[in-house]
Amino acid sequence: MKQHRKWVRIAAGAAAAALVLTGCRGGGDDTEAGPGITEEPCPNAVNEDNGCIYLGAISDLTKGPFAPLAGPITEAQKAFWKKVNEDGGIGGYDIDIDKYVADSEYNPEIHNKKYQEMRNDVLALGQTLGSSQTLAILEDMKSDDVVGVPASWNSAWDFEDQILQSGANYCFEAMNGVDWAVKNRGVKNKVLAIHYPNDYGGDAAAGVEEAAKANGLDFVSVETATGQDNQAGAVAAVLKEKPDLLYITTGPAEMATIVGGAAAKGWKGTVVGSSPTWNPALLQTEAAPALEAMYFQAAPWGPWGSETDGHAKMREAIGDVDSPNDGYTAGWVWEYPLLAALKAAAEMDGGITRENVVKAAAELDSVDYEGMLPDEAYNATGEPNEVAWRQSVIGGVDKDAPTGVSIVQDFWVGPTAEGYDYTEPCFALS
Repeated sequence: MKQHRKWVRIAAGAAAAALVLTGCRGGGDDTEAGPGITEEPCPNAVNEDNGCIYLGAISDLTKGPFAPLAGPITEAQKAFWKKVNEDGGIGGYDIDIDKYVADSEYNPEIHNKKYQEMRNDVLALGQTLGSSQTLAILEDMKSDDVVGVPASWNSAWDFEDQILQSGANYCFEAMNGVDWAVKNRGVKNKVLAIHYPNDYGGDAAAGVEEAAKANGLDFVSVETATGQDNQAGAVAAVLKEKPDLLYITTGPAEMATIVGGAAAKGWKGTVVGSSPTWNPALLQTEAAPALEAMYFQAAPWGPWGSETDGHAKMREAIGDVDSPNDGYTAGWVWEYPLLAALKAAAEMDGGITRENVVKAAAELDSVDYEGMLPDEAYNATGEPNEVAWRQSVIGGVDKDAPTGVSIVQDFWVGPTAEGYDYTEPCFALS
């Protein structure tokens, strides 16, 4: 089982008292079978004879930098669980991730508030978007025996039983992105990491620094705020430092503003962005020519158009969308470990309860991702240094691809990530 870390210290609201859970299907006349579980069918139930499991989703749906991705993430997760219900549900229950959806605006305090509002009504969180945002509720999740699917890839999650992470974390992703650029783009001298001043940005920047050191590159790190209008300093840093490689960990709008602004002033180089920096809508902006020439995306799996069984099922379940983006892809992939944990909990004494789901998740040594990731990409049964997934893909801008990127380097791990001694998260969490 993954070890818990005492270094995580946050004030995330009053901890709940331990809950006594009795959730098993058909357990008497009670309509409540435990927090987030009812013997009554779900609203708009697919299987009217099934009870209902409610999952929560706390996302960034309106004001935050990831709203263009968060909407598709949430819609994909609704489609995922609808497909599960159409296949019969789990252990006599349908799954509902529609009722308890909240907007945190990418704000940790609001994220915490939204969790407090739903914490007694959901079995688990099918989505908790953001690293700092999830940290703001993590201690309460532990008190409540609630697991959560992160809409983030922070290295901290590999050390937390409560968080069901899929894909390589930001830190390994950054190491792989730098190693790939050194090998394939002729990067030799300097790498500049521009990133948000939070756990998302810090985790990736730590990986960039480690890879820079391993490759003998000069390393410079610059923090930048959210918002397109706040990037003048970041653009100035690129022009001052003149890096061979620019590694960016922001939202898509900020990334395009930085790259387009620097290119307009004559900078040329290679840009690698953390996975959440891309949105195909950027190809309709003034930055498009610079992105086509210089931008690559480090990513945890293949984009929307990839040829795997899971991708095909996702596209069929979601149906026609006007503008595919890989928020849909991420939202879908992230649910597989929770599905596996619910199935395993259904076979335990007492059936599906919060406590059993936590236990089942911590005992998963593989997950069937239907080809979107290798089964061994999820393993919670050993120490992170032994079992954490370290492979990424690299995507390049492709105007003809459904989401504007196509794979130029399939799953691989560079020498920096492969040799990294992973005994604690890459970044000191706040």
